[in-house]
Amino acid sequence: MTRTPSPPIVITVADPAGRSRPDVAARKNELYAAAVARHGGAVRLLNASAGTAEREEAFATMAGLLLSGGSDIDPARYGRPNRGSPDVDPGRDDLEARAWDAAAERAIPVLGICRGLQAINVFSGGTLIQDVPSHAGSSWGGGTPALTHPLRVEPGTRLARILFPTNVRGGVVEVNSYHHQAVAADGLAPGLVPNARAASPLGDLIEGVETRDGRFVLGIQCHPERTDSTPPSFERLFAFFVDAARGPARGR
Repeated sequence: MTRTPSPPIVITVADPAGRSRPDVAARKNELYAAAVARHGGAVRLLNASAGTAEREEAFATMAGLLLSGGSDIDPARYGRPNRGSPDVDPGRDDLEARAWDAAAERAIPVLGICRGLQAINVFSGGTLIQDVPSHAGSSWGGGTPALTHPLRVEPGTRLARILFPTNVRGGVVEVNSYHHQAVAADGLAPGLVPNARAASPLGDLIEGVETRDGRFVLGIQCHPERTDSTPPSFERLFAFFVDAARGPARGR
């Protein structure tokens, strides 16, 4: 397979027109785009307002898929009643479920951030904790410093190799916390392995996942695109993702 200098990367995002602060939603989307573009990806933002033809064309030509952060996934997607998911967006769920299937059909790299990690888990057959108040923090964009907490990166995982290239035994990093939902050990989907964990009043939460089969599918609960509250080592995550989308090195 020929390596692509600027691989086309689809980033599924919130539709600013459907959010209470469209300006803030647009700025959030721009941060994802900038993180991918810094490492040579050709970015295409896609939200639930896109028509069927536009979606299918984007999915057919993408070399990588980034599932970004945002609203709650409808608990019906994982067979649960709604008991703590006040901000569901069925249109976005539909968009990302199709994007996920298209990526799986062609075995292209997938990176999930915050909601994106949760989507990877749900689309793979897992469930979510619908509310973890201690991890929500303040909303981004309001000028309030980010809530942070320690993240324990599991030794020997792809994430450990990315963040700690000289020490695959893993380590602990301080990450931002903007989520109120999470993955618990008993809700982890088959085929996924945890690569990072964080403590909470509800017990340890899985805040990073990757696949067992070696394909580049990686989810992280924090927001590494928000560089003001992210360790510099996370920039390597975007570099590895874009590099995986370029061709033969895919899934390394």
